[in-house]
Amino acid sequence: MPLLQGWQVDEAAAYVGVSDMSLLNAGDTRYYPAKDFWQFPTSSCSFCSVACRWKEPDSRRERAGGKFTLLRDTRTDGSFLVHHFLSFYLRAGCKVCFVALLQSFSHYNIIAQKLGVSLTAAKERGQLVFLEGLKSCLDLWFGEQEEQSGQPSPLQFVSKSTSDLKALFDFVQVSLTPASSDSWKGPVLLVDDLSVLLSLGATPVAVLDFIHYCRVVVCSQLKGNIVVLVHSNEDSEDEENELVVNSLCHHSDLILWVEGLATGFCKDVHGQIKITRRVSLELTGEQDVVQIYQYKIQDKNVTFFARGLSAAVL
Repeated sequence: MPLLQGWQVDEAAAYVGVSDMSLLNAGDTRYYPAKDFWQFPTSSCSFCSVACRWKEPDSRRERAGGKFTLLRDTRTDGSFLVHHFLSFYLRAGCKVCFVALLQSFSHYNIIAQKLGVSLTAAKERGQLVFLEGLKSCLDLWFGEQEEQSGQPSPLQFVSKSTSDLKALFDFVQVSLTPASSDSWKGPVLLVDDLSVLLSLGATPVAVLDFIHYCRVVVCSQLKGNIVVLVHSNEDSEDEENELVVNSLCHHSDLILWVEGLATGFCKDVHGQIKITRRVSLELTGEQDVVQIYQYKIQDKNVTFFARGLSAAVL
């Protein structure tokens, strides 16, 4: 039986276009090797036929496509990175599919307005497709989702015995596949945050399957980008979450790892960010480029500076 091998984008991540945010990077060499997660018999694959027909690229030119950016936070809240990428891609004229599993639409819209972007206007003009995970789960638990829309929910796995995320993948694919009349730039999938899927009952393999096929369609076929936030805690006993995080680190083009200060709270330094550009994916023999900065979150922006050069020290 032929097997579909895992597809890995072998291009280093380009900086995202804002000088401050181009400081971001993180790495974790303790990931699990991608052995069994990406091997699926093509006759029994639960996802789309496009992904099942996709073959392992034979050259760097064939592998070139969009970028997969992993946002990772530990002992702090890394959601400010999500708000940055959301407003950045909308201002750039990209078509964005936002799978928001952590907060409501009004929460994201209020913060986006501070950054000069209206999510309501973006939805009305068809640039933003927003999946409000909190509302969808409540509708499913109370049996209102299919009665209202007549369509299956992208998160229908929460009300069924299976943890299959095919419906969520279908939602992403339909949302980002360009129509003939679309004039948007490259498609973007944004997920906040992936760890919630595990809390809702999805298995680690199902979550990794979902990301794998999204990369095939969004990054490879549509030449778009994916940005995903995950929570992690090295001291946690949540082995499933750490398995997902480490596996995603292994396949990411750019990793932005936000950590709280080990010394505790400081009003002038809110945390540390480690930026890892996966140059090693280019197969040139070079090592990954790692940079570490500290940051302070302000009302409408984030200030980054080298360690030891905060206002409190200077």
